[in-house]
Amino acid sequence: MDLLRIGVLGTARISATALLGPAASVPEVIVAAVAARDQSRAEAYAEQHEIPVAYGGYEALLADPDIDAVYNPLPNSLHGPWTLRAIAAGKHVLCEKPFASNAAEAAQVADAAAASGLVVMEAMHYRYHPLIRRLRELVGELGPVRHIQCWTSFVIGSEEDIRYDYDLGGGALMDGGCYALDCLRLLGPGEPEVTAALADPYQRVPGRGPDRAGAAADRAMAVRLAFADDATAWFESAFTLDGEFRADVHVSGQYGHLWLRDFIRAHRGHLVAIRNGSVLADERGAGDTTYTEQLRAFAAAIASGIPVPTSAAHAVTTMRLIDDAYRAAGLLPRGRVTR
Repeated sequence: MDLLRIGVLGTARISATALLGPAASVPEVIVAAVAARDQSRAEAYAEQHEIPVAYGGYEALLADPDIDAVYNPLPNSLHGPWTLRAIAAGKHVLCEKPFASNAAEAAQVADAAAASGLVVMEAMHYRYHPLIRRLRELVGELGPVRHIQCWTSFVIGSEEDIRYDYDLGGGALMDGGCYALDCLRLLGPGEPEVTAALADPYQRVPGRGPDRAGAAADRAMAVRLAFADDATAWFESAFTLDGEFRADVHVSGQYGHLWLRDFIRAHRGHLVAIRNGSVLADERGAGDTTYTEQLRAFAAAIASGIPVPTSAAHAVTTMRLIDDAYRAAGLLPRGRVTR
């Protein structure tokens, strides 16, 4: 069996959970190299995680002919640019969410991915867990969808965290909100459109607004959406300094409703569905983590051409909805775009 040799761009904390740990359970994958902006940092990370090769620069890793694919967990503003560079270097890419800074950048990456024939996949890891497949099945048994609600709340312990930095693609909508939007797209009847949004902008210096009108990270965002056939949706995504993680979704259908608590970490999730007043399902997540299932799907797509649901083309629509929500809330989308 040929091993899929993956290189990691950067030393982000998420890599341990999203790639390094799962790789131990996916025998067809090996994490073969890591790159950082300086050699000593890359070497320290490689030694800590038993990665064979360390590079003092991202370009050096991309130039390695022995690397088949890259994992891109860089700051949000660097997802698009470095995924484009990886594609140009002939590497498959597993890119962290959000896929790019905005829809225009996502479309540029999707076009490059399509032209290359490489597997370029957004890391919406929850989609690959069996409990999410079960979620979709149960939604289908509730009759036409009437309304979907979703909540995400991520604990960010410091307001100095880069996720509060507009210039690095920060904001609650970019962080947890992209999961919520993707989940609404998964469960709703067709693609939704943003109808209204309300943001809680974050100012690093109290009393002083951003240098450009609307160029602020959002500490919280609430968004209303509409689907075809009069179905509606609403979600709220927030950062909290000392609260709790939350990732819940509720679906109302013609014949009943369902809850999934912790859809993002579906291996820990709890799914309850009610149809015509009776319990249709009461199930809990189990088995491998969502990240392990995602890595397995990534490797399978490269080995055998099996399509992935979180493709580059799929990500473009999510980024368009994110842009629309920012504009509806009176904020600028991330990156080099205008109103």
